[in-house]
Amino acid sequence: MAFGGFNRGNGAVPMAEINMIPLIDVMLVLLVIFIITAPLLTHAVKLELPRASSEPNITLPDHITVSVDATGAFFWNGERVSRTDLDGHLTGAAKQSPQPELHLRADRATRYENVAEVMSDAARLGLARIGFVSDPDTHTRTH
Repeated sequence: MAFGGFNRGNGAVPMAEINMIPLIDVMLVLLVIFIITAPLLTHAVKLELPRASSEPNITLPDHITVSVDATGAFFWNGERVSRTDLDGHLTGAAKQSPQPELHLRADRATRYENVAEVMSDAARLGLARIGFVSDPDTHTRTH
């Protein structure tokens, strides 16, 4: 790396190299500044919070079981209801606070249309938590 010399016979040639030393010096200074100031930026307020001696009050919502059998009949918590009565029960359940969970049970031979109608009516009336109930099959089936 030539910086120049005392001999002016060759003519002045511009220097084509970038001097990285000042850039590295600046980066090291910034690194030291950040290392020193980083612990000062994380200041926490020391508080001694009061201790609670009671258990938290967890209120679990009730659940409602809506069943649909193979013939398309509807049951509200085991009691047979008509389609219009089911809508009335769903409306009443949607207004409760906290909202109950809707457990939907359907017979294996139930038409999907009946299950979809109950789900869409419940969602339209404002019931947000719908769960499907099934019986676990202990034997694996091969078809």
